[in-house]
Amino acid sequence: MTRVKKFATAVTVAAAMLITTQAQAQNRDIVDTAVAAGQFNTLAAALKAAGLVDTLKGAGPFTVFAPTDEAFAKLPKGTVEDLLKPENKAKLTAVLTYHVVPGKVMAADVVKVKEAKTVQGSSLKVNATGGKVMIDNATVVKADIAASNGVIHVIDTVVLPK
Repeated sequence: MTRVKKFATAVTVAAAMLITTQAQAQNRDIVDTAVAAGQFNTLAAALKAAGLVDTLKGAGPFTVFAPTDEAFAKLPKGTVEDLLKPENKAKLTAVLTYHVVPGKVMAADVVKVKEAKTVQGSSLKVNATGGKVMIDNATVVKADIAASNGVIHVIDTVVLPK
């Protein structure tokens, strides 16, 4: 086999692998996409404690403003542990559903609104200026992570309902 044929074969194989990986990622729901990312372990544990895993694995579509493990670590010491206690399930559920907006809201759409009504019932304040997007007091650090039942926007701070 000539070098050109070997190179063409390698490129074809690499392209097929990339397409397969992208297709697999889009076949994952919001929960599986977040877990696969590896930076949402606290969020995954909280969703489980609140009994929301099945909801976010449902048909949707949902838009999730997902705080990273680092975002949860910014909360005052003991806050996460306290929220994860069974007796605080309602409070935890309120915090988590405050991070979820019904429908699939992509970054291009987020920048056009001033607020977004959450599943929790309150509205998140949206501020898109200076090349960055703020959701309440959190900055969107990565946007438009596609999932089979919606989209994830990564935020650097846990937002709390008023």
